Amino acid sequence: MIKEEKKTATAEEKTAKKKQRKKLFLKILLGIVAVIAVFILCVSLVSLIGNNANMAKAKSFENAGTRQLELEEYEDGFVNIYCDDELKVMQLTDVHLGGGWMSLKKDSMALNAVAAMITEEKPDLVIATGDVAYPILFQAGTINNFTGLKLFAELMESLGVYWTIAFGNHDVESNSIHSYEEVLELLSGEDYPHCLLSTAPGDVDGYSNHVINVVNSENKVTRSLIMIDSHAYAKGHIPVINWAYDNVHDNQIEWYSQVVKNLADENGAAVPSSVFLHIPLTEYRDAWNEYVENGRKDTENVKFIYGIAGEDGELVYCGSAEDGLFEAMLDGGSTDTVFCGHDHFNRFSVDYKGIKLTYGMSIDYLAYVGIYKVGAQRGCTMITYGTDGSVEYSAENYYQDKYSTVYEKETVEML
Repeated sequence: MIKEEKKTATAEEKTAKKKQRKKLFLKILLGIVAVIAVFILCVSLVSLIGNNANMAKAKSFENAGTRQLELEEYEDGFVNIYCDDELKVMQLTDVHLGGGWMSLKKDSMALNAVAAMITEEKPDLVIATGDVAYPILFQAGTINNFTGLKLFAELMESLGVYWTIAFGNHDVESNSIHSYEEVLELLSGEDYPHCLLSTAPGDVDGYSNHVINVVNSENKVTRSLIMIDSHAYAKGHIPVINWAYDNVHDNQIEWYSQVVKNLADENGAAVPSSVFLHIPLTEYRDAWNEYVENGRKDTENVKFIYGIAGEDGELVYCGSAEDGLFEAMLDGGSTDTVFCGHDHFNRFSVDYKGIKLTYGMSIDYLAYVGIYKVGAQRGCTMITYGTDGSVEYSAENYYQDKYSTVYEKETVEML
């Protein structure tokens, strides 16, 4: 009898202990959930308050006093700028506005830099060669790519400057909240009349293939600015482990060739053109390697103009395959200059087989670890197109004294 009572008591104790463990587990689980909920709430509040402050900052800059152009927009990705004077274009690249709680301060610095350079230079047109937005969760704290794009678009409206973009690999990530179609609808909407982004017909791959032609009073095109979508990642790409980038696709090359042919037919001769895209062509790599292998001296194919390859190992992170765009440029006899971004520390310009290949100065404060402390690569590229079809350009560093800022400019190392 005593043994049975002991067994019963032992069973009851075990049951009680199981209940206690369950209660403890539930308490721990609820505690974890509560901590996560509080964290999410705090992050949401910080993001809301911080992004509202940055949006207010973007809207706080005064009109830069840039020329308001006479424009005509057409279907299928064409815009005409009517101009009998020189056209002044600023290339910006890799602005990398995160738009999340982790990037608030760096987004603010990027806005300050862009505003200062536009206010001083007063370009007629700004061309952003990709990665305006950087919605990377572990660096920006968000996957909402609208926030960074809106910050930039609002800044351009405040400054009153016309602008467009050739998309980069980060503007619309595979896990971004908003698609390319939604981004196009946002930027081409009534809220942003200074944005000239449009897109070629749907049978051409990509979402930012478009053309801005400069037309004089004799109805002749003196310069064509051709934006090409260089896409994002190649098949088999594994982030961090294998950075493999896409190339310009065949139907885009066909579209480009048709554009320059039609312009030549309409004008009676080849029209000088510039191509703007994000990811560098493989010829950037080929040209730089040939120059370095020749003891950093000019070759028959390569003429050094300025700059350095500042990426580790002097690497050029071009598309992982070959494409025929450069050959199409040579065949078309139209394009004399190509401007790209993507590699934030590369800032060289070379003449390769008669076509000038140039990296834009980047803005990035966020993507590369510690890059906010370094300043030699940060700035813009100023391009002047003459009425005779000529082109001149220069790399301009943001930390020059001529670029005075409304808000305090940070101190950096000029490596």
